[in-house]
Amino acid sequence: MAYINSYKAPHGPTLLPGYYGPDPYDINWTMPLHEATLESERVKLTPFIPSLHAKEYAEQTAARPELHRWFPFDPSGLDTILTLVELRVRRDPTWILFAIIDKARGGGGAFAGVIGLINASPENLSAEIAWVLVFPAFQRTYVTTNAVGLLLRYCLELPDAPQGRGLGFRRVQWTTHTKNEASLKAAKRMGFREEGLHRWTWVLPEGFEGNGIAVRSGDPERGRPGRNSVVLSLCGDDWEQRGRSQVEGLINHVQ
Repeated sequence: MAYINSYKAPHGPTLLPGYYGPDPYDINWTMPLHEATLESERVKLTPFIPSLHAKEYAEQTAARPELHRWFPFDPSGLDTILTLVELRVRRDPTWILFAIIDKARGGGGAFAGVIGLINASPENLSAEIAWVLVFPAFQRTYVTTNAVGLLLRYCLELPDAPQGRGLGFRRVQWTTHTKNEASLKAAKRMGFREEGLHRWTWVLPEGFEGNGIAVRSGDPERGRPGRNSVVLSLCGDDWEQRGRSQVEGLINHVQ
């Protein structure tokens, strides 16, 4: 039987500079958004809307480029952020990016960073927490703990849970660069269990720190290093046995 493959890779800029997405902004998320579950006494997660959040994100990270050191892609600069959020996040219904709002600062709350869910699978009841970045002024406070804890609550609580409606997922995954000790420590503090190592999981941008292994001669992306990733998970049975109480205790801990 004859077949064709008509795919052509895009060339040049995919989006015009300054593109902020549709108005009203469509988050295009495959799952219901239970807003009450995504809020604690001190922190709230709300969908990242480029017209509200992208400029400040760009300014915060321009001042501290090391914040992206361990990322598998480089979201530096406003136009790059807008492109990534539109093409990688909004147009993929299995991805969603949240703005982290510190309710205790700035009167009506302060934009403290971002956190996302990727590769959500309603069929397999799973998702991965990713794109976790807290701005320097909010680091070493309750913000990171609350943001991660709220996403765990949202993913792992059952849809009819009295504690707050969740998605009823069976698995939440966390992956990190093998050398990113802070990320690994944060995940384990929240109750994630280390499962193993995935080799060559990402082709990194040029200049990023990879796994230290030379790519093969003739590699299509030979100028870009590869990343090995530590894989951790927190699953539904973990949540019922110890995870819920551990996470809620951390969320409510006064720092």
